[in-house]
Amino acid sequence: MSHEEIGELHLRRSDPAQNVRRFYTLAIQPNLFGGVAVVRHWGRIGTNGQEKIETYDEPQAAEAAYGRLERVKRRRGYKELEVEENR
Repeated sequence: MSHEEIGELHLRRSDPAQNVRRFYTLAIQPNLFGGVAVVRHWGRIGTNGQEKIETYDEPQAAEAAYGRLERVKRRRGYKELEVEENR
């Protein structure tokens, strides 16, 4: 799968019993130097959160990092946002 096919991933984790309400966004974007960047944005829902950008020379390395980060977050209970359709 090429990085053009990988869209932005929006995950949330919510557990009212533990007062946990967090978001996590993951994306792959080209950078100005011909490489690729994995952009992560996370934090508590309702805040600006934090952002980290990791650059890679090869798209395959960025895709591997993206997949690894996604698996880790899903194991920790993060789930994709469900979009409600207006009827």
